[in-house]
Parts: sequence; C-alpha cells; structure tokens
Amino acid sequence: MINLCSREFINEQPREINKTLEREIKLARNIQMKLLNGKQPYLENGEVLGVSIPARVIGGDYYDFYVLPDGKLRIVIGDVMGKGIPAAMLMILTRGAFRSAAESTHGPGETLTAMNNAMYNDLRTLGSFVTVFCADWDPKNNTLTYANAGHNIPLTVTSEEDIAEFPKTKGVMIGGLPDQEYSEESLELDDRGFVLFYTDGIVEAQNKDGEMYRMERLCDVLLKSYQSNVKDIKESIVQSLNIFTEGVPQRDDITMVLLKSR
Repeated sequence: MINLCSREFINEQPREINKTLEREIKLARNIQMKLLNGKQPYLENGEVLGVSIPARVIGGDYYDFYVLPDGKLRIVIGDVMGKGIPAAMLMILTRGAFRSAAESTHGPGETLTAMNNAMYNDLRTLGSFVTVFCADWDPKNNTLTYANAGHNIPLTVTSEEDIAEFPKTKGVMIGGLPDQEYSEESLELDDRGFVLFYTDGIVEAQNKDGEMYRMERLCDVLLKSYQSNVKDIKESIVQSLNIFTEGVPQRDDITMVLLKSR
C-alpha cells in the first residue's frame, strides 16, 4: 500500500510531473517537425525547399506547400507572435486554416481573407496575431501571384549583382482587423534566378556583441549563391548565420522557403 502522505511520495510528485511534461514536449516537437518537414512537392519546372529552426524545443514559425488542381503551387510562410508552446499551438491553428482555405479559394488574396475570417475571433481572444505571406507559383509562365498579411517581403535574385524585394502589397496581419480583403500582385520570375521567403529570425539574429545579422549580410550570401541549387543556398544561409552568431543562443525561430525555376 502506498502512503499518500509520506514524504517520499510527496517528493516524487514534481519529478514525475517533470518527466511527463518532457515526454509531452518531445511528442509536440515530433508532431510539429513532421508537419513542417513533410515531403517536398515535385516541380517539373523548378525546385522548392523549406526549413524551420525553432529557437526553443518547439516554435511558432510556419511554412507549407499546396499543389492546386491547375498545376500551380501555393506557398505560405508565417510567423506567430510569441515563442515556445503557446506559439506552436497557434501555428497548428494557422496550418489548419491555410489547408482549409487553400482547397476552397482561387488565389492568395482570397486565401488570406479566409484565414483571417477563420482565425480572427480566436486570435483576438488570445491577444495574438500571425503574419503571413501567400503566393501561387505558375510553372507554365513562371509567374508568382501573391498577397501579404503583414509579413516580411520576399527577395528575388536575378543575377550575381541584382537582388530586390517584391513590389509591396498592403495587408494587415491575420487577427489584426476583421473582414479584411487582401490585394494581389504578380511578378514574372527570372528563368535562372530564385526567390527567398523568410521570417525575421534570420535578419534579427544576434552575435555576442548584440549586433544583428541584418539584411546586408543575407543579401551578400544570396548573391554569392546565385548559381546554386536550393539545398546549397539554404546551407549557405545557415552556415553564414552560425559563423556570425558564434554559438549565441538563438532568440527567435528561423524559417525560410526557397523557390527556383529551371
């Protein structure tokens, strides 16, 4: 018989709770990584790659791909306010909203509108928001049609000397305001260039002196990687960040999606 009032039983309680929490956090991380690191879609006329590196065991950044019936590829990248378990829970909510919207909408603008409609009340209740960038890549004419909900503007690299942001589109973050409509823009990609979608954990990474990585360093890596494939470009960015931060603990989630036509 176990004496529920014994000192040994009472002392054992916190240890058992901690072990249970550790197991559940590891399970949550495995679920998140499987959702994020699923099979990359095959592209007949291009290649795409996504990667997410959480600052904690689990994170709030999100990217996803959805192949549309007409052969286009819908790409989404998002950044949930906050870090850790709360942000990860909202990331799952964001994923569900995107997958549901992608099946029933005709473009990135409609997708963001549907996501905002689905998530607004929950995000307002929680006092949170999500920045999201959504784009449809058409492999037939190599164009991107996109809409933005307060997220970082992607970069397009068209030569070893030419890098630029996408033309800006206005749009508030998901959960910012109700009943929003998101405008779309289109961009024709260079046949030999590539596009980087990213979260601010890259440019805001800090070294031991508190200096940020910043856009200038990222652009330098991208220009030097102009002729590389998406896997090598990703590795170049990660290596550059590691060299710059010199082992300083990561403060924010780092997520990127690379798209390159061929």
